[in-house]
Amino acid sequence: MKFFVDTADTAEIRDLAATGLLDGVTTNPSLIAKSGRKFLEVVEEICGLVDGPVSAEVVALDHETMMKEAAVLRKIAPNVAIKVPLTIDGLKTCKALSSEGVQVNVTLCFSANQALLAAKAGAAFISPFVGRHDDNGFDGLALIEDIRLIYDNYDFSTEILAASLRHPIHVLECAKIGADVITAPPSVIKSLFNHVLTEKGLAQFEADWAKTGQSIL
Repeated sequence: MKFFVDTADTAEIRDLAATGLLDGVTTNPSLIAKSGRKFLEVVEEICGLVDGPVSAEVVALDHETMMKEAAVLRKIAPNVAIKVPLTIDGLKTCKALSSEGVQVNVTLCFSANQALLAAKAGAAFISPFVGRHDDNGFDGLALIEDIRLIYDNYDFSTEILAASLRHPIHVLECAKIGADVITAPPSVIKSLFNHVLTEKGLAQFEADWAKTGQSIL
């Protein structure tokens, strides 16, 4: 399973990239706004920090303007993936761009039917929102299961990019279901390292080593 980080904080991206575990980055207008920086400038910097796909989202709602915005975003770096909303115009844009060999991430997916449409439009990634689905009384993980089943039934190449993950259990369950990619905030990814027994074991090793009075260096 690939790990993408969902942030526009370049310091956090640099830190996670140094672990060798980061496969890509997702951004959106809200995350860029939080950074307080210029959109194109942030995307360009992020593209230089990772080799994998960096999702840069169009903000237009009509197909014609989406295509114009995508043309600008594509020039930033070869690893830019164009992110479009799951609307009729978004899927028109997805079909047009994917036909040109451009990676497209279709976002704001909340049903398996929507995911089916995105796959037929040639999306490289579909982004179902697990946590936000849960927030509204639906089962976000069941959505991932349904999409996995449909994509396997028809051998679609579209990768399931599980988004809006709130905690480590979301990551674990998505891995068990077979999501191709997860994207999560830096705090969620870093929490995967944590376990009370790891911390206790390390503390014990340090205490025992101190008693020896030795030094490796």
